[in-house]
Amino acid sequence: MKKDYSIKPDYSGTRLDRWLRKVVCDIPQSLIEKTIRKGNVKVNNKKKKSSYKIQENDTITIFNYNFLPDKNKKKTIKYIPTKADLNKQKSFFIEDNENFVVINKPAGIAVQQGTKSIKNILDILSKSEPFIDAYPFPVHRLDKETTGILIVAKNRKYAQIFTMLFRKRMIHKTYLGIVRGEVEKKNGIMEDDLVDYVGVKKVINKAITAFSVLSSNNKYSLLKLNPKTGRKHQLRKQLLIHGNPILGDNKYRFDTNLKHSKTSLMLHAYKINFTIDNIKYKFSAEVPELFEKTLKEKYLKNF
Repeated sequence: MKKDYSIKPDYSGTRLDRWLRKVVCDIPQSLIEKTIRKGNVKVNNKKKKSSYKIQENDTITIFNYNFLPDKNKKKTIKYIPTKADLNKQKSFFIEDNENFVVINKPAGIAVQQGTKSIKNILDILSKSEPFIDAYPFPVHRLDKETTGILIVAKNRKYAQIFTMLFRKRMIHKTYLGIVRGEVEKKNGIMEDDLVDYVGVKKVINKAITAFSVLSSNNKYSLLKLNPKTGRKHQLRKQLLIHGNPILGDNKYRFDTNLKHSKTSLMLHAYKINFTIDNIKYKFSAEVPELFEKTLKEKYLKNF
Protein backbone atom coordinates (compact mmCIF):
# COMPACT_ATOMS: atom_id res chain seq x y z
CA MET A 1 0.00 0.00 0.00
CA LYS A 2 1.37 3.40 -0.95
CA LYS A 3 0.19 6.97 -1.32
CA ASP A 4 1.65 9.82 -3.37
CA TYR A 5 1.57 13.51 -2.52
CA SER A 6 2.53 16.40 -4.80
CA ILE A 7 3.98 19.37 -2.93
CA LYS A 8 2.12 22.66 -3.25
CA PRO A 9 3.89 26.06 -3.28
CA ASP A 10 2.81 26.82 0.30
CA TYR A 11 5.00 24.00 1.64
CA SER A 12 8.12 24.74 -0.41
CA GLY A 13 11.10 25.01 1.95
CA THR A 14 9.40 23.07 4.77
CA ARG A 15 11.28 20.27 6.53
CA LEU A 16 10.14 16.79 5.52
CA ASP A 17 9.30 15.76 9.09
CA ARG A 18 7.26 18.90 9.71
CA TRP A 19 5.35 18.38 6.46
CA LEU A 20 4.54 14.80 7.49
CA ARG A 21 3.24 15.96 10.86
CA LYS A 22 1.22 18.78 9.36
CA VAL A 23 -0.28 17.08 6.30
CA VAL A 24 -0.25 13.32 6.86
CA CYS A 25 -0.66 12.69 10.57
CA ASP A 26 0.39 14.33 13.83
CA ILE A 27 2.59 11.51 15.09
CA PRO A 28 5.62 11.48 17.44
CA GLN A 29 8.99 12.56 16.01
CA SER A 30 10.48 9.17 16.91
CA LEU A 31 7.96 7.37 14.67
CA ILE A 32 8.62 9.81 11.82
CA GLU A 33 12.39 9.20 12.09
CA LYS A 34 11.88 5.42 12.18
CA THR A 35 9.58 5.51 9.14
CA ILE A 36 12.03 7.61 7.12
CA ARG A 37 15.02 5.42 8.11
CA LYS A 38 13.19 2.30 6.91
CA GLY A 39 12.70 3.90 3.50
CA ASN A 40 8.94 4.05 3.86
CA VAL A 41 9.01 7.73 2.93
CA LYS A 42 10.68 8.75 -0.32
CA VAL A 43 11.00 12.05 -2.15
CA ASN A 44 11.05 11.69 -5.93
CA ASN A 45 11.74 7.96 -5.37
CA LYS A 46 14.81 8.71 -3.23
CA LYS A 47 15.46 8.39 0.50
CA LYS A 48 15.89 11.72 2.27
CA LYS A 49 16.66 12.79 5.83
CA SER A 50 13.93 14.22 8.05
CA SER A 51 15.62 17.63 7.75
CA TYR A 52 15.31 17.69 3.95
CA LYS A 53 13.62 20.89 2.72
CA ILE A 54 10.87 19.82 0.33
CA GLN A 55 10.31 21.81 -2.87
CA GLU A 56 7.31 22.68 -5.00
CA ASN A 57 6.28 19.78 -7.28
CA ASP A 58 8.29 17.23 -5.29
CA THR A 59 6.48 13.89 -5.17
CA ILE A 60 6.47 12.29 -1.74
CA THR A 61 5.59 8.62 -1.63
CA ILE A 62 4.62 6.92 1.62
CA PHE A 63 4.73 3.11 1.71
CA ASN A 64 2.86 0.88 4.19
CA TYR A 65 0.77 3.86 5.22
CA ASN A 66 -0.73 3.04 8.61
CA PHE A 67 -0.16 6.10 10.77
CA LEU A 68 -2.54 6.40 13.67
CA PRO A 69 -2.99 9.59 15.68
CA ASP A 70 -2.06 9.69 19.35
CA LYS A 71 -5.26 8.83 21.23
CA ASN A 72 -3.94 10.46 24.41
CA LYS A 73 -3.27 13.80 22.72
CA LYS A 74 -5.81 16.47 23.56
CA LYS A 75 -7.82 17.63 20.57
CA THR A 76 -7.66 21.32 19.72
CA ILE A 77 -11.10 22.84 19.59
CA LYS A 78 -11.22 25.75 17.19
CA TYR A 79 -13.13 28.86 18.13
CA ILE A 80 -16.18 29.38 15.94
CA PRO A 81 -16.67 33.12 15.35
CA THR A 82 -20.10 34.59 15.99
CA LYS A 83 -21.84 36.95 13.57
CA ALA A 84 -20.88 39.78 15.92
CA ASP A 85 -17.19 38.72 15.71
CA LEU A 86 -17.28 38.68 11.90
CA ASN A 87 -19.04 42.03 11.68
CA LYS A 88 -16.61 43.61 14.12
CA GLN A 89 -13.50 42.24 12.42
CA LYS A 90 -14.30 44.20 9.24
CA SER A 91 -13.10 47.33 11.01
CA PHE A 92 -9.77 45.71 11.96
CA PHE A 93 -8.15 45.80 8.53
CA ILE A 94 -5.48 48.36 7.68
CA GLU A 95 -4.08 46.48 4.66
CA ASP A 96 -5.36 43.52 2.67
CA ASN A 97 -3.41 42.19 -0.32
CA GLU A 98 -2.87 38.78 -1.91
CA ASN A 99 -0.03 37.85 0.45
CA PHE A 100 -0.78 39.34 3.86
CA VAL A 101 -3.09 41.48 5.95
CA VAL A 102 -2.32 44.10 8.55
CA ILE A 103 -4.92 44.58 11.26
CA ASN A 104 -5.46 46.85 14.24
CA LYS A 105 -5.90 44.26 16.98
CA PRO A 106 -8.31 45.18 19.76
CA ALA A 107 -7.62 44.53 23.44
CA GLY A 108 -8.85 41.37 25.13
CA ILE A 109 -8.39 38.93 22.23
CA ALA A 110 -5.43 36.55 22.02
CA VAL A 111 -3.66 36.11 18.69
CA GLN A 112 -3.68 32.31 18.99
CA GLN A 113 -5.72 29.89 21.06
CA GLY A 114 -4.26 29.06 24.44
CA THR A 115 -5.24 27.16 27.56
CA LYS A 116 -6.99 30.26 28.93
CA SER A 117 -7.95 31.89 25.63
CA ILE A 118 -10.29 29.98 23.32
CA LYS A 119 -11.42 33.06 21.41
CA ASN A 120 -8.59 34.22 19.18
CA ILE A 121 -7.75 36.40 16.17
CA LEU A 122 -6.58 33.60 13.87
CA ASP A 123 -9.80 31.58 14.13
CA ILE A 124 -11.85 34.73 13.52
CA LEU A 125 -9.73 35.71 10.50
CA SER A 126 -9.98 32.19 9.05
CA LYS A 127 -13.73 32.76 8.55
CA SER A 128 -13.37 36.32 7.24
CA GLU A 129 -13.73 37.43 3.62
CA PRO A 130 -9.99 38.17 3.05
CA PHE A 131 -9.20 34.53 3.93
CA ILE A 132 -11.86 32.78 1.82
CA ASP A 133 -9.15 31.19 -0.35
CA ALA A 134 -6.27 31.47 2.09
CA TYR A 135 -5.09 30.31 5.50
CA PRO A 136 -3.93 32.70 8.25
CA PHE A 137 -0.27 32.24 9.18
CA PRO A 138 0.87 34.08 12.33
CA VAL A 139 4.28 35.73 11.87
CA HIS A 140 4.56 37.54 15.22
CA ARG A 141 2.50 38.04 18.35
CA LEU A 142 0.94 40.69 20.50
CA ASP A 143 -0.08 40.08 24.09
CA LYS A 144 -3.79 39.54 24.62
CA GLU A 145 -4.29 43.00 26.15
CA THR A 146 -1.96 44.86 23.78
CA THR A 147 -3.65 46.72 20.93
CA GLY A 148 -2.39 47.73 17.51
CA ILE A 149 -0.61 46.48 14.42
CA LEU A 150 -0.56 42.75 13.75
CA ILE A 151 0.64 41.14 10.51
CA VAL A 152 -0.89 37.84 9.37
CA ALA A 153 0.40 36.11 6.22
CA LYS A 154 -1.93 34.47 3.71
CA ASN A 155 0.50 31.84 2.47
CA ARG A 156 3.51 29.89 3.68
CA LYS A 157 5.93 31.74 1.38
CA TYR A 158 5.18 35.12 2.95
CA ALA A 159 5.05 33.58 6.42
CA GLN A 160 8.65 32.47 5.86
CA ILE A 161 9.62 35.88 4.47
CA PHE A 162 8.24 37.67 7.53
CA THR A 163 9.83 35.16 9.87
CA MET A 164 13.20 35.84 8.24
CA LEU A 165 12.71 39.63 8.43
CA PHE A 166 11.83 39.46 12.12
CA ARG A 167 14.78 37.16 12.83
CA LYS A 168 17.18 39.55 11.08
CA ARG A 169 15.59 42.55 12.81
CA MET A 170 14.58 44.10 9.50
CA ILE A 171 11.07 44.91 10.67
CA HIS A 172 10.90 48.12 12.67
CA LYS A 173 8.13 48.61 15.22
CA THR A 174 7.00 51.62 17.22
CA TYR A 175 4.85 51.32 20.32
CA LEU A 176 3.10 53.91 22.46
CA GLY A 177 2.87 53.30 26.18
CA ILE A 178 1.44 55.19 29.13
CA VAL A 179 3.60 54.44 32.16
CA ARG A 180 3.56 55.28 35.83
CA GLY A 181 5.88 57.99 37.08
CA GLU A 182 7.94 60.69 35.44
CA VAL A 183 10.77 59.46 33.22
CA GLU A 184 13.84 61.56 33.93
CA LYS A 185 15.64 61.24 30.59
CA LYS A 186 13.81 62.59 27.53
CA ASN A 187 15.22 59.79 25.39
CA GLY A 188 17.66 56.94 25.62
CA ILE A 189 18.19 53.21 25.28
CA MET A 190 17.24 50.52 27.80
CA GLU A 191 19.52 47.46 27.82
CA ASP A 192 18.61 44.66 30.18
CA ASP A 193 19.13 40.95 30.77
CA LEU A 194 15.68 39.37 30.93
CA VAL A 195 15.22 36.08 32.74
CA ASP A 196 12.84 33.44 31.39
CA TYR A 197 12.36 29.73 31.92
CA VAL A 198 12.04 26.89 29.42
CA GLY A 199 10.67 24.19 31.68
CA VAL A 200 13.07 24.32 34.63
CA LYS A 201 15.94 25.69 32.57
CA LYS A 202 16.81 29.32 33.28
CA VAL A 203 17.40 31.39 30.13
CA ILE A 204 18.82 34.93 30.05
CA ASN A 205 18.32 37.09 26.96
CA LYS A 206 19.56 40.58 26.17
CA ALA A 207 16.75 43.06 25.55
CA ILE A 208 17.30 46.44 23.88
CA THR A 209 14.68 49.18 23.49
CA ALA A 210 15.02 52.81 22.41
CA PHE A 211 12.60 55.25 24.03
CA SER A 212 11.60 58.90 23.96
CA VAL A 213 9.23 60.86 26.19
CA LEU A 214 6.33 62.47 24.33
CA SER A 215 4.58 63.92 27.38
CA SER A 216 4.97 63.65 31.15
CA ASN A 217 4.07 64.97 34.58
CA ASN A 218 5.10 63.86 38.05
CA LYS A 219 2.70 60.88 38.02
CA TYR A 220 2.54 59.56 34.44
CA SER A 221 4.44 59.61 31.14
CA LEU A 222 3.62 58.88 27.52
CA LEU A 223 6.50 57.06 25.80
CA LYS A 224 7.41 56.16 22.26
CA LEU A 225 9.13 52.76 22.30
CA ASN A 226 11.23 51.12 19.58
CA PRO A 227 12.25 47.56 20.52
CA LYS A 228 15.48 46.46 18.85
CA THR A 229 15.11 42.87 20.05
CA GLY A 230 12.02 40.69 20.26
CA ARG A 231 11.85 39.10 23.70
CA LYS A 232 8.70 37.80 25.35
CA HIS A 233 6.94 40.64 27.23
CA GLN A 234 10.05 42.74 26.54
CA LEU A 235 8.56 46.23 26.92
CA ARG A 236 6.49 45.31 29.96
CA LYS A 237 9.45 43.71 31.75
CA GLN A 238 11.95 46.45 30.89
CA LEU A 239 9.72 49.31 31.96
CA LEU A 240 9.09 47.61 35.30
CA ILE A 241 12.85 47.12 35.76
CA HIS A 242 13.43 50.83 35.10
CA GLY A 243 10.77 51.89 37.57
CA ASN A 244 8.02 52.88 35.15
CA PRO A 245 5.57 49.97 34.75
CA ILE A 246 2.91 50.27 32.05
CA LEU A 247 -0.43 51.53 33.30
CA GLY A 248 -2.95 48.69 33.52
CA ASP A 249 -0.34 45.92 33.57
CA ASN A 250 -1.60 43.32 36.03
CA LYS A 251 1.49 41.13 35.81
CA TYR A 252 4.56 43.36 35.64
CA ARG A 253 3.86 45.98 38.29
CA PHE A 254 4.92 47.13 41.77
CA ASP A 255 1.70 46.56 43.72
CA THR A 256 1.58 42.79 43.27
CA ASN A 257 -0.44 42.25 46.46
CA LEU A 258 -3.33 44.40 45.30
CA LYS A 259 -6.30 43.10 43.38
CA HIS A 260 -6.13 43.31 39.60
CA SER A 261 -6.67 46.80 38.24
CA LYS A 262 -9.70 47.36 36.02
CA THR A 263 -7.59 49.62 33.79
CA SER A 264 -6.73 48.10 30.40
CA LEU A 265 -3.08 47.70 29.43
CA MET A 266 -1.96 51.04 27.96
CA LEU A 267 0.38 49.60 25.33
CA HIS A 268 -0.32 50.10 21.64
CA ALA A 269 1.61 48.83 18.61
CA TYR A 270 1.47 52.10 16.68
CA LYS A 271 3.66 51.81 13.57
CA ILE A 272 5.56 49.22 11.56
CA ASN A 273 7.76 49.40 8.47
CA PHE A 274 9.68 46.89 6.38
CA THR A 275 10.85 46.20 2.83
CA ILE A 276 10.03 43.18 0.64
CA ASP A 277 11.32 42.87 -2.95
CA ASN A 278 12.45 46.52 -2.88
CA ILE A 279 8.93 47.67 -1.98
CA LYS A 280 8.77 49.74 1.20
CA TYR A 281 5.75 49.22 3.44
CA LYS A 282 4.70 51.58 6.22
CA PHE A 283 1.58 51.14 8.33
CA SER A 284 0.13 52.86 11.37
CA ALA A 285 -2.81 51.94 13.62
CA GLU A 286 -5.11 54.44 15.30
CA VAL A 287 -5.01 54.29 19.08
CA PRO A 288 -8.15 53.02 20.83
CA GLU A 289 -10.62 55.51 22.28
CA LEU A 290 -9.74 54.26 25.78
CA PHE A 291 -6.07 55.14 25.18
CA GLU A 292 -6.99 58.71 24.18
CA LYS A 293 -9.39 58.98 27.11
CA THR A 294 -6.64 57.85 29.51
CA LEU A 295 -4.25 60.49 28.14
CA LYS A 296 -6.80 63.19 29.00
CA GLU A 297 -7.52 61.73 32.43
CA LYS A 298 -3.82 61.64 33.28
CA TYR A 299 -3.24 65.18 31.94
CA LEU A 300 -0.89 64.01 29.20
CA LYS A 301 -0.65 65.72 25.83
CA ASN A 302 -1.92 63.76 22.86
CA PHE A 303 0.90 62.91 20.49
